[in-house]
Amino acid sequence: MRIWRTNALGSIDMELVFLPKEQWKGQILPIGYTTEQYYDVAVQQSAKGFTVSMELRSFHEPLTISPEKYDFPDSLYQDHWEEAKAYGFLDKGKLVAAIELCPENWSNRLRVTELWVDQPYQKQGFGKQLMNLAKETARKEGNRVLMLETQSCNVNAIGFYLHEGFTLIGFDACCYSNQDLERKEVRLELGWFPDRADH
Repeated sequence: MRIWRTNALGSIDMELVFLPKEQWKGQILPIGYTTEQYYDVAVQQSAKGFTVSMELRSFHEPLTISPEKYDFPDSLYQDHWEEAKAYGFLDKGKLVAAIELCPENWSNRLRVTELWVDQPYQKQGFGKQLMNLAKETARKEGNRVLMLETQSCNVNAIGFYLHEGFTLIGFDACCYSNQDLERKEVRLELGWFPDRADH
């Protein structure tokens, strides 16, 4: 897969390549974003069960999530992803976009553990190319679902994933802290199903 086009960065001609673990383990991916909106996740319990709603709302002031916020920044080939494989685009040797995939063999699912495009290279087709690779890998390996994690306040990312055919498959209201619902940063699980996708 290649990306070739002319834009504000000049002429782009880059190929998507495999990133070997021995060379790229520990490579920091400075993932950050600013958002004015969030999906407000609400859970109500009654005698009949639970009602969950997610409604798009606006922050009073824009929220910026910076890489410095995290104690453990995103990086490639973290130890708990034992079977991960990473791929990326290099511009003159510098990593400018990357995806990491790790199989969940016990459930026959494929997880996107990392997806990152450097800010100057965003909206140039890199994210779509990386996601195409993930989808083709899931199809080739016969995985029943391609899944990933994002946050309820990362509205731009959610929009991209929905456009790519993902759907909500679950959430975790205490993944990052015990106040995730109040902080409006709830872990969302999104999934893409190869057998339901148009080929």
